[in-house]
Amino acid sequence: MSRFLRIVVPAVVIVVWLVVAAIGGPFFGRVSEVSTNDQTSFLPASADATTVQDRAAAFRDETGAPAVIVLERDGGLRDADSAAAATLVDRLADRSDVDAVSPPIPSADGDAVEIVATLTSAADTGTAVAAIRTDVDDALPDDVHGYVTGPAGFTADLTEAFAGIDGILLGVALAAVFVILVVVYRSPLLPFLVLGTATFALTASILVVWALAKAGVVTVNGQVQGILSILVIGAATDYALLYTSRYREALRDHRTGWDATRAALRGSLEPILASGGTVIVGVLCLLLSDLNSNKALGPVAAIGVAFSVLAALTLLPALLLAFRRAAFWPLRPAYGSDHPVVTGPDARGLWARVARLVARRSRVVWIVCTVGLLAMGAGLFGLRADGVPQSDLVIGQSQARDGQAVLADHFPAGSGSPAQVLGDADRLDELAAAVTGVRGVDDVVAVAKDSPTGTVPVGAEAQRDATQGGAASGADARPTVSDGQVLLQATLTDAADSPAAERTVRDLRTAVERADPGALVGGVTATAIDTNDTGIRDRTLIIPVVLVVILLILMLLLRSVVAPLVLIGSVIVSFAAALGVGALVFDHVFHFPGADPAVPLFSFVFLVALGVDYNIFLMTRVREESLRSGPREGVLRGLGVTGGVITSAGVVLAATFAALGVIPILFLVQIAFVVAFGVLLDTVVVRSLLVPAIVHDLGRHAWWPSRLSRRPGDM
Repeated sequence: MSRFLRIVVPAVVIVVWLVVAAIGGPFFGRVSEVSTNDQTSFLPASADATTVQDRAAAFRDETGAPAVIVLERDGGLRDADSAAAATLVDRLADRSDVDAVSPPIPSADGDAVEIVATLTSAADTGTAVAAIRTDVDDALPDDVHGYVTGPAGFTADLTEAFAGIDGILLGVALAAVFVILVVVYRSPLLPFLVLGTATFALTASILVVWALAKAGVVTVNGQVQGILSILVIGAATDYALLYTSRYREALRDHRTGWDATRAALRGSLEPILASGGTVIVGVLCLLLSDLNSNKALGPVAAIGVAFSVLAALTLLPALLLAFRRAAFWPLRPAYGSDHPVVTGPDARGLWARVARLVARRSRVVWIVCTVGLLAMGAGLFGLRADGVPQSDLVIGQSQARDGQAVLADHFPAGSGSPAQVLGDADRLDELAAAVTGVRGVDDVVAVAKDSPTGTVPVGAEAQRDATQGGAASGADARPTVSDGQVLLQATLTDAADSPAAERTVRDLRTAVERADPGALVGGVTATAIDTNDTGIRDRTLIIPVVLVVILLILMLLLRSVVAPLVLIGSVIVSFAAALGVGALVFDHVFHFPGADPAVPLFSFVFLVALGVDYNIFLMTRVREESLRSGPREGVLRGLGVTGGVITSAGVVLAATFAALGVIPILFLVQIAFVVAFGVLLDTVVVRSLLVPAIVHDLGRHAWWPSRLSRRPGDM
């Protein structure tokens, strides 16, 4: 290639990425425009509760989430308090984001009053609830405590907890990575080049994801948004470090930066593409999920990883070519200088000592490592990952959680979050009788558009109201019928997100099915049940699929059957150890109430895909060295050459995922711990000791049935 093109090509690459950054940069702060934390973004796609929610709009004029306002004064409410509650109702009724407001409902003990304000379908839940909370505070007399809870209140608290996901999360992650890179490479310039590559990859990813979400092609919520940022920063940095390591080696063997760039690309192209492809295929397996939140993450994460690979193979080489040896100042690799000795008696340093240990005691090393990892995995027997109450999703202060506790003290705890029964209108009486016959149901009403309260009594309560001369809600009101169906609402005696309420709803489903085989049960509690059940089903399906797909990729990459089986087995044991330790920490250190079913699934997908990354970096180099030096010597040379860069990449990725812990959402904190700990375990134990020791012990048999396995002399 001519000298002119050697200058123009990298310059064009840098300019293109600068243009992408200039266009995409402003979208960092605009992701919230297309992001939603409403419950619909997390629902199982085909569950009964989802069907009921979709049909509910046909039975009432209002379709937004209900905000339950509870006012409490110790010692009993006064006349002035009741007047303030009535004034608050009038104020809420005048709001454009509120569709309907119930009259104040006093508690039997006289200490509290409940108001239900149903938001409009177009309302932004977080903004509307924040405004309602301000109205409540302004309207209350002294010593009256007011809370906004219910489905809208919990969604607002969740949205507030996700509020720092754009700035705080990214800032913490980048700062942690920068410090690690400065310490490891002792260069003032190189960290900026690596982090610039990762940031540009994230900018391009956000730009594409924003456009797709705006067009309705993908769904973005706080969970997806946070994981995208962390995944791109971590993956792009990993790939950048691998290329940087190859480039630094090449500068010792090539006089010009262009020749060094070509050599570095030849050496890093295959492992980076294979690693990125493995992660992309792994996250795309989430499309098999029936949960909208899981399914949404698959394509978004795949887009992020694809741009991470692209940036590491285009932008970073162009930047390093522009700076050449100055990028590594003050430790610049000189042309013709000797490569570090990584094996043999003259080798020095940590990785030379590790290689000698593997060479002398390979079988002892891998047996001890395996036993240790299995011992850590014993904590899995105490793992509780079948879901947590909605009130425990936010770590720290939550007005919705506090309000729910107050509500339960004075009213049926399920007030404002009723179970919904969708059934045949011709079987209304049978359905009502079945619902009221379930233990844990306080009362049942039918949804009615022509009623001032939006509901009418049914079953025994309707007969009692008729005897008393008509219900207060209007004697002429009738249940709304849509496509031959009615919608009943059953108030539960227990909090909607409690285990007792879940048992009630499961009993309710059994009871209404006897009365009407086509009846469906939805509502907040049913949604939680269906979400957890679907999450458990998803991880049972997706985890084996991910393993099989990644195993096939490794077989194609390494031209072997045995080595990929070793790698997959090591990753499984490592994942079990990380999740086992996580279960012990969650239970006995943080005292968490449990874990979402998505925690093991997401942790597995990221740990397996990203953990295999390091094994790919290691084993592709081992195979390269084995072709020159023999299988056993190749293991030692590959370990010595890649030890520093892979360890640096692992520490960076662990720090990046640990940054998720700054967001006070339970499942993000748990994923942050498991993935960060698991990556460190992969880096320090699995990739450094376990895998090299097994492959060294197997010798050429590790590469069966490839040509390398038939190489004579090195068993």
